[in-house]
Amino acid sequence: MSNKRVTIYDLAREMGISVSYISKALNGHPAVSERVKNAVRKLAEERNYKHNSQAVNLRRGSARTIGVIVPQIDKSFFSEAIAGIEEVCSENGFSLIICQSHDSYEKECEAVSTLIHQNVDCVIISISAGTHSPDHLRNLQANGIEVIQFDRYIDELDSFKVISNDEEVSGDVVKDFIRKGYNRIAFIGGPEHLTIFRLRKKGYLKTLKEAGLPILKRFVFDDSLSKEQASAIAANLLTLENPPDAFFTVSDEQALGVLQAARALGVRVPEDLGIVGFANESFTGIVSPTLSSVDQKSKEMGKRAANLYFESMTVKQRGGPVSVKKDIIKAKIISRESSRRDADKPGSL
Repeated sequence: MSNKRVTIYDLAREMGISVSYISKALNGHPAVSERVKNAVRKLAEERNYKHNSQAVNLRRGSARTIGVIVPQIDKSFFSEAIAGIEEVCSENGFSLIICQSHDSYEKECEAVSTLIHQNVDCVIISISAGTHSPDHLRNLQANGIEVIQFDRYIDELDSFKVISNDEEVSGDVVKDFIRKGYNRIAFIGGPEHLTIFRLRKKGYLKTLKEAGLPILKRFVFDDSLSKEQASAIAANLLTLENPPDAFFTVSDEQALGVLQAARALGVRVPEDLGIVGFANESFTGIVSPTLSSVDQKSKEMGKRAANLYFESMTVKQRGGPVSVKKDIIKAKIISRESSRRDADKPGSL
């Protein structure tokens, strides 16, 4: 038995009519009689013919596909964002191609090249930690592919951006620490060439200054995104004569590293040390003590990014101008055990 896929040409040959007429019959064209439509559909079903929507879409100049590039799929922040994107794409009859960069600029460029060859209509991307230049993203735009950045982004690229209020919410984290009596607050950040990490650091420094607290350079670290790096930094600082009494980190992986270092040194959390991370990863609510974190509403962020594409596409189809904009989704602090002293009540701030 042959496993060869039945094509529209096979149907046309068997019925003795043109390919274009078969296509019209399958698509319910009014110029084709109901008798012929029924006969074509019956034969298509008998021969197990599958409509090649990709070929049709390519002829229309659209693959009806959105590409997504994220640093790591296994992080709940990014998986939730992808779920939001997929939900909106499904509502609009679009498919997804998902790639991960593993925080590598080279892998991100490979993903971009793949998506160009797949003729995607749009790429929704969260930039890798190793990316300094937007040239590969401009290559997407040069190929007529819309680019939408979310969470991590490059300011210099003229594209839609869906982001958090990073500076503001980081300041709120520091204010909350101070309100709870923590005043020697250390900071573990990310690569400063990425805007979100600069803004989180700016919010931290600005709020310390406004509160009249000293900014201790030995308590401030950049470009230390991994759990292992954060753990090593915390282990070193917690053995100082005057150690920090709180850590604000720009990721939950870092916060977990700080927690592990504190546990190894016998430092009590939150009595002696407060910890707050960023992204509200799924593990933050199940470790002990549970980790306070900033919830960026990642699924909402993904949905908004996808909706921006479909909204702009509608405007273009109507001949209207599309103004590139930056959408800010307000994040919130989720207060858990790692920053909650006895007087605090559980819940979100």
